[in-house]
Amino acid sequence: MTLPIEAVLPELRDALAARGVAVLQAPPGAGKTTRVPLALLDRVEGRIVMLEPRRLATRAAAARMAETLGERVGETVGFRMRGASEVSKATRIEVVTEGILTRMIQSDPELPGVGCVIFDEFHERSLIADLGLALTWELREALRPDLQVLVMSATLDAEPVAKMLDAPIVTSEGRSFPVERIWRDRPPPRGMRFEAQVADLVRTALAHGDVLAFLPGEGEIRRCAAALEGCGAEIRPLYGALPFAQQRAAIEPGERPRVVLATSIAETSLTIEGIRAVVDGGLARRARFDPSSGMSRLVTERVTRAEATQRAGRAGRVAPGVAYANWTRGEEGGLLAFPSPEIETADLAGLALELAAWGTDDLPFLTPPPEGALAEARSLLEGLGALAGGSITDHGRALARLPLHPRLGHMVLSGGAGSSALAGLLAARPVPGSVDLSEALRSPSAEARAETKRLRRWETGPDRSEAQQLALAYPDRIGLRRPGDAPRWLLSGGKGARMEKGDALAAARLLVACDLDGDRTEARIRRALAISEAEVREVFADRIAWVEVCEWSTRHRRVETRRREMLGAIALDDRTWNDASPEAVARAALDGVRDLGIDCLDWSKRARLLRARIAASGLRDVSGAALLETAEDWLLPWLGGIRDAGGLARLDPHEALTAWLGWEDGARLDRLAPAAWTTPLGRRVPIDYAPDIPTLSLRVQEVLGVTEHPRVGDTPLRLELLSPARRPVAITQDLPGFWAGGYADMRRDMRAQYPRHPWPEDPASAQPTERAKPRG
Repeated sequence: MTLPIEAVLPELRDALAARGVAVLQAPPGAGKTTRVPLALLDRVEGRIVMLEPRRLATRAAAARMAETLGERVGETVGFRMRGASEVSKATRIEVVTEGILTRMIQSDPELPGVGCVIFDEFHERSLIADLGLALTWELREALRPDLQVLVMSATLDAEPVAKMLDAPIVTSEGRSFPVERIWRDRPPPRGMRFEAQVADLVRTALAHGDVLAFLPGEGEIRRCAAALEGCGAEIRPLYGALPFAQQRAAIEPGERPRVVLATSIAETSLTIEGIRAVVDGGLARRARFDPSSGMSRLVTERVTRAEATQRAGRAGRVAPGVAYANWTRGEEGGLLAFPSPEIETADLAGLALELAAWGTDDLPFLTPPPEGALAEARSLLEGLGALAGGSITDHGRALARLPLHPRLGHMVLSGGAGSSALAGLLAARPVPGSVDLSEALRSPSAEARAETKRLRRWETGPDRSEAQQLALAYPDRIGLRRPGDAPRWLLSGGKGARMEKGDALAAARLLVACDLDGDRTEARIRRALAISEAEVREVFADRIAWVEVCEWSTRHRRVETRRREMLGAIALDDRTWNDASPEAVARAALDGVRDLGIDCLDWSKRARLLRARIAASGLRDVSGAALLETAEDWLLPWLGGIRDAGGLARLDPHEALTAWLGWEDGARLDRLAPAAWTTPLGRRVPIDYAPDIPTLSLRVQEVLGVTEHPRVGDTPLRLELLSPARRPVAITQDLPGFWAGGYADMRRDMRAQYPRHPWPEDPASAQPTERAKPRG
């Protein structure tokens, strides 16, 4: 049977021969997975390694190619994945799961014996595929310019990856028949379970023949299968954790109508013969960093338009088909165009470990890892002993070889006998249960037992209790109960956590939390184990240290001096410390000022005036924020002996500001913003700098005869002229102009009201006075 991909194989072979790199764009059904490696056999010296994102696709691709050659798997074509492989000395094509390539490169960066690396289904943009491509490109540039690299994708926008690799793009048409897409007229009835919604559409779709229905995971598949009992079709589940024999059976044609209930495993790289109808539930599971567990978890999200298009296309592989969507046509526009690359949203602890093992993080990533998430991952690895000073340790190299998250790998390598049982439980999908994790350990799921069996051979280290083993994986989540009745804990990593009062571990003084609800303020503990102080000390003796603390207590509004035995952010012992230095106490009091604000000081009238003069002069920034920022320079020397908010409230900052200015700037201040203006009679009148314009308030009679307006520098003072009763009667910034103009009206009013005071007709030539006329 001729497949569409065969039309472009000559072009692809020539591109790889000429450039050594290429990007192949080919939609599902074109035949790229099973035809391309075979077409390159005679053009490649050495083995061809092809990456597949899933175990079933890895086996299926190898089996299909071996069948094409008339051989058994393990001869010319073989496969390798975690826990299973079929290869031999004769194997030329190895189909591997994505993590295998990383291990191959880390073991020997020259990839001896490998002539070509193919990244299949790269559009899925898994974290490990992105890392694999970056490592492969790095080693090709530095060590193996002869290594051929081919990136194959069904829906990826090929331009970015082609630009990164400086590679030609080869495009193949797909082989598909028309597919009629049918959306719901209205959303499903409120309260109708998701699995019932999908089952309802499946019953309708069965009228067209065999049905492929997409659901997000195993649990939904089982519940949907139960809902379809009695529908007259053979129900075949298909998901990653299913035994391989059952996976193979699910994709084989049957004698009667069948319904394949599949996860996204069936979107692209698998061929399922005979499917005439597709039902898309509209949900997908993706790896996302889960702050609650500190590791990546699979989360359920809406499908993207690209995924929905791929799923619908499965109905048109062998004949015209129909695709039912579990959403309305109006909702289609609200779907994202493509899934985000996993590197943008996943836990990066494993990636950070691989980069450290490689020796550099300066790799050509198609999407660079977020710096913040990468820094957080490195901090965790430092805490696990995998990194020291940013470099990988021997322990880190051992962790990198394990097929486990670094937290769990550290537990297994350091926790002794039984650590694999706890690691297996945490690596498996979480099952709802008690907060106390010991109950789940007594009755683990089948998946957890299978994980335990797989991990047991790596158990090393001294024997530990289950709580100690958990603490090894979560050194940042050892919780010390806070004072009070409410079950609240401070975690060793510095965050807060809580429980409901009735929870099983609500009274525990110390615990280790492995699952939190993700609340950034104070997370709720969902799974934990109680741990004794003796158990904590035994495991973390090298991390516990006495710390002398002199600090401002925001809660008690005072300086507190303590000696604390610290494990991270928690204090296992806390005692009074009476020998704190005066400088340390002063610095803690300064933190009090920063906590309470600059207005916590006793701003006397003269201090306020000095601050306003400094602001007007421009010699210093004396805004509240600036004074707090520079407080160590001007205020710290004056905080000796102050230990609480009351002492701060009694401190007048006038002397501190004066000393901060110094003699030279103090003299400049007197010139630029003098404290007072001297009247013709010799009286010093304070200048008010608090308003926007410096203001002088004095009685009219004191400035009689003044013909030049008072100034501060180049700025005219605002004169607030007062009556003999010291009430404002006029405001001016042009005293000569006032004498010539507005004064006459004011004089007419004031003479009648204050007849004993002088109101001369010509104020500019009159003599100033502070006296009233004698009574006649």
